Parts: sequence; structure tokens; C-alpha cells
Amino acid sequence: MFVDGHRRYRRPVNTLMLHSFVFTVAGWISSGQQGVIDYLREENRVLREQLGGRRLQLTNDQRRRLAIRAKVLGRAALRGFTCIVTPDTLLAWYRKLVAAKYDGAPYRGPGRPRTASTIAELAARMAMENPTWGYTRSGILPGARRSPWPAS
Repeated sequence: MFVDGHRRYRRPVNTLMLHSFVFTVAGWISSGQQGVIDYLREENRVLREQLGGRRLQLTNDQRRRLAIRAKVLGRAALRGFTCIVTPDTLLAWYRKLVAAKYDGAPYRGPGRPRTASTIAELAARMAMENPTWGYTRSGILPGARRSPWPAS
């Protein structure tokens, strides 16, 4: 590279030194994380010993938090260590959580929507005018002038 007629040299970066620095920092961070993981595992063992054979009573919020974390790890990773519940249970909680999210129940009303009054009147008039059509046990007596459906 030339600048103003003179050759400018770049000093080569010692890549070996840079790589060793990066690996040292990464190893230091990893060992710190591994220490935290080991502590949490031992804490879980102690709590499980205190609990004995009794079952845990988890709230829905606790189940939701565990299910979200379990989904991130996946079934294979969950089988690699002892959980307070089985990996299948955790992932079932996650499936129920997702199903509840996309259920749509708050947007639905109860039951089937009512038939429009004009359609009900039309059907009743057609049934009265044509007694031989369709279902014969519609509730209308011969010659009666009332609707075949009590709700209409």
C-alpha cells in the first residue's frame, strides 16, 4: 500500500496471541458458568432430600415458567439430568400452554348462533303451505295455524 509515494507497512497482528487470549477468556467464562450449574444441581439434590417422597404442589405460574425453560432445552437435554418432574410432563405442560394461547375461547359465544327470524318464518310458512314435504313429525297438527318450531 502506497501513501504519498512511500510504502506504509502495517504491523502484523500476532494471531496466536489473540487466539490464546480469546480462548482463555472463553474458558474462564465457561468455568464460572459450570460452577453455577454445579451449585444449582447440588441445591436441587438437597431440596429433594428434604422433600422426601412427597409430591410437589406447583402453581400454574410455576408450571408455566418450568415449561417455557424446558422447551428451550428440549427432551434430550432434559433426560440428561434429574428434574422435579419428567421431561414428558414438562413438554406436555408446554403443549397445553400453547394450546390455551391459541384456543380462541374468549372470542366465541356460547352455543350455536340463533337462526334469523326471517328464515324461521319462511321455513314455518313453507311447512304450513306444503304439509306433504319433508319430515312429517314436525309437531304441526293437520290444519293448525301455528309454527312447527316453538322457538320461532
